[in-house]
Amino acid sequence: MPRTAPFEAHHERYEAWFVKHEAAYHSELLALRAFVPWAGRGIEIGVGSGRFAAPLGIQVGVDPSPAMLVHAAARGIEVVEGTAEALPFADSQFDHALVVTTICFVDSAAQMLAEARRVLKPNGRLVIGFIDRESAMGQDYLAHQAENVFYREATFFSADEVARLLPETGFAIEAWGQTLARPLAETREIEPLRPGRGQCAFVVVAASNAKDRL
Repeated sequence: MPRTAPFEAHHERYEAWFVKHEAAYHSELLALRAFVPWAGRGIEIGVGSGRFAAPLGIQVGVDPSPAMLVHAAARGIEVVEGTAEALPFADSQFDHALVVTTICFVDSAAQMLAEARRVLKPNGRLVIGFIDRESAMGQDYLAHQAENVFYREATFFSADEVARLLPETGFAIEAWGQTLARPLAETREIEPLRPGRGQCAFVVVAASNAKDRL
């Protein structure tokens, strides 16, 4: 079932994180910007408060948390309440889809990816941003998971696991990028995007939807 309770109860605290960690937030935004297409109709799956969809020009956002969707709507996003594993959209509706950290909150990452593929047009692009479990920051999150109201019930993924999941669900990986090489508490300036994966905490992967569906 959707893990919405922390976001419903603490949505203002969620918003405050982005203000407190502004440099990290903008580092993540810049990393995603390199992969999210400018043109076409886009959806963010797990849009939250719209902190990523709005500045990245994504028009539609879906999320199971009504409280978070209020924030997203205020940022100009067309919001729809729903879950990542059962998207309330017809097939082939979007040119691109964005998923930022949502992968660690869903009940089934494979089902989420299958749904993303379903609602994407042939050759559509999927962009996923997440904290690599194997990074220093990922390990720190794991060590303090029980203390964090948002991550208490999260399931963290490694970049290798996401790399296996994408082709298993019909996506072809196109490129990797990464940022946030320093601990969160020490990130006071915007960090550049680096190619590949394995050196930084925040990892971005772009993949394409296969043209011919099975």
